[in-house]
Amino acid sequence: MSARERTGVGSHTAPSERAGARSLVAPLASHPRTRAGSRSPGQQIRSTTVVAVRHRSQVAVAGDGQVSIGNTIVKAGARKVRKLYGDRVVAGFAGAAADAFTLFARFEAKLEEHRGNLSRAAVELAKDWRSDRVLRRLEALLAVADREHSFIVSGTGDVIEPDDGLIGIGSGGPYALAAARALIANSDLDAKAIATEAMRVAATICVFTNDHLTVEVL
Repeated sequence: MSARERTGVGSHTAPSERAGARSLVAPLASHPRTRAGSRSPGQQIRSTTVVAVRHRSQVAVAGDGQVSIGNTIVKAGARKVRKLYGDRVVAGFAGAAADAFTLFARFEAKLEEHRGNLSRAAVELAKDWRSDRVLRRLEALLAVADREHSFIVSGTGDVIEPDDGLIGIGSGGPYALAAARALIANSDLDAKAIATEAMRVAATICVFTNDHLTVEVL
């Protein structure tokens, strides 16, 4: 009899080594974001710039028109900003076009359901977006605004209202946002002009942004 058997100390086999045991950690290759050929959110969102400006009782949302696949420009005049709910709400998207159309439809349905209450509609959309098995696969960001509120809505459940009423999303979003802040502080331009000039600044810096602009004003 061995010393181990005499002392009653058995072998300690790791749970993962026991017959029939299952690992609680899924293999990295099985994750939907890391499979070969899958697309990350950054690849979807980088080819867009949208800026929202709230200034002097006016709200303007502007978006560029460039659509890129990888490093190739495939369209220059896409419309990424539109009015909803009887022209009382304006929304812009950064992300895949098909995903954006789905989200626009869902968001407009939420606006109808909550009688144009933007805050409630944005929160309910974010909840559905995060929990719904189909919606949570959509890769986009929304910038939405009415005459009183502006929000960034994401698929992670975030609904963010900026303190200064300015929003910049997409690959050129930070550049447009910085330009808008500078123009508000140092010019007498209205919201539409600020949004337009901010987008033009972004277009000179971001290679995934052009100056074919769509601007909607409330």
